[in-house]
Amino acid sequence: MAELASLVQRLEVAVTRLEAVSGPGGGGAGGSGAVSAYVEAYDALVSGPVGEYMSLSKKIGGDVQKHADMMQRAFSAERQLLLKASTSQKPAESVLTSLLAPVSKVIQEVQSFRETNRSSPLFNHLSAVSESVPAIGWVAMAPKPGPYVKEMQDAATFYTNRVLKDYKEKDKTHVDWVRAYLSIWTELQNYIKQHHTTGLTWSKTGPVASAGPAGPAAPGCPAPPPPGPPPPPMDFGGSSGGDSGPDTRNALFASINKGSAITKGLKHVSDDQKTHKNPNLRAQGGPIHSSPKPFTPPAPRPTAAAPAPARKLPPVLELDGKKWKVENQEGAQGLVIDDTELKQVVYAFKCNNSTLQVKGKINSITIDNCKKLGLVFDDVVGIVEVINCRDVKVQVMGKVPTISINKTDGCHVYLSKDSLSCEIVSAKSSEMNVLVPGSDGEFTEIPIPEQFKTVWDGSKLVTTATEIAG
Repeated sequence: MAELASLVQRLEVAVTRLEAVSGPGGGGAGGSGAVSAYVEAYDALVSGPVGEYMSLSKKIGGDVQKHADMMQRAFSAERQLLLKASTSQKPAESVLTSLLAPVSKVIQEVQSFRETNRSSPLFNHLSAVSESVPAIGWVAMAPKPGPYVKEMQDAATFYTNRVLKDYKEKDKTHVDWVRAYLSIWTELQNYIKQHHTTGLTWSKTGPVASAGPAGPAAPGCPAPPPPGPPPPPMDFGGSSGGDSGPDTRNALFASINKGSAITKGLKHVSDDQKTHKNPNLRAQGGPIHSSPKPFTPPAPRPTAAAPAPARKLPPVLELDGKKWKVENQEGAQGLVIDDTELKQVVYAFKCNNSTLQVKGKINSITIDNCKKLGLVFDDVVGIVEVINCRDVKVQVMGKVPTISINKTDGCHVYLSKDSLSCEIVSAKSSEMNVLVPGSDGEFTEIPIPEQFKTVWDGSKLVTTATEIAG
């Protein structure tokens, strides 16, 4: 009996030590104890970097705070999924889609908020969050969720750099906000590397997961709404549209290659047709544009799983404060902005198969999410930016100090003799060419390098452009 009592005592000590290591319930690497530890680690992430980001967003206020409230719900929804995975085995794809629905829904809300607030003075903040929020969808990525988060974090840096540039000397709160926001994704990568290296880790011993509630939300995070019906397959990485064929592109590029002669076929917009000079037009509710009727592409062939057509927004060409807004133009071969001032900027968004000429000297021009757009302008004192575009052509008639090309596939830049000192900065782009005028008036086409070689010279990394074979 004494030996039995001693054995029982030793077993109790062993169990106590095991619980101290793996937590109540034990279970080893695949059990509920080890898995619940990753929920606690996630809570630490939410209370740390996410909490700091929330605090600074509240301090900035306005649209940034509204965006942050959405992000808080996103992290709360993801926490519910992690809690479910920590106590359940991986379910069938149909159930998994339902479990992912709350995360997917908030991601879409965050991105939609940015699109509906493009005139916000904090638009760069909103864009930084909107470009990187798909990182929360790492739970649906395998086998490399960590690199996926890094890719989304990099997508935010273009806009966070803008925030730093605008507020570095004005307001330290915005600088701290950038640091706190980017640290969320850095810490999330560390968290994934430690707990979910090849994908979301599910329990090996619990019941198969169902679409019911998982448990309470993390401290400081509101509980997400109950999931609705399963959404379409999640696409956190974005996609690009198709091509309308070489004939349309050749016609467009032939038009822009005319140089200064391009203006001969353009339609002049009189003052009585401009919304900013005619209050009666603004009262009618619809923006006025100087283009022909939008081109209507042929309807796609019906398929069994054809998605619902996207809502078509009305074309816009108007002056809003100091910003010329050119939006949703389709097949408009003759857009002209000629009543310009130095303090004004031009922002072209979702303009396809169109040409735009900007006369006079202005502050800056941005073309965003455009396809097959031809831009001709006189003088810009700041910067011309090409973002998220495909097959665009930019022609300088006067001077411009800087042209930035970011996340663009297919961009031709025509320089004038007065703009040969222009700096061209490119990132995450391909098929870029600069055309330089010769003494005979003909252009010489020179490609911008897309491939680089980096070597260690003993003290630092040295990067050089590589020659393109063939």
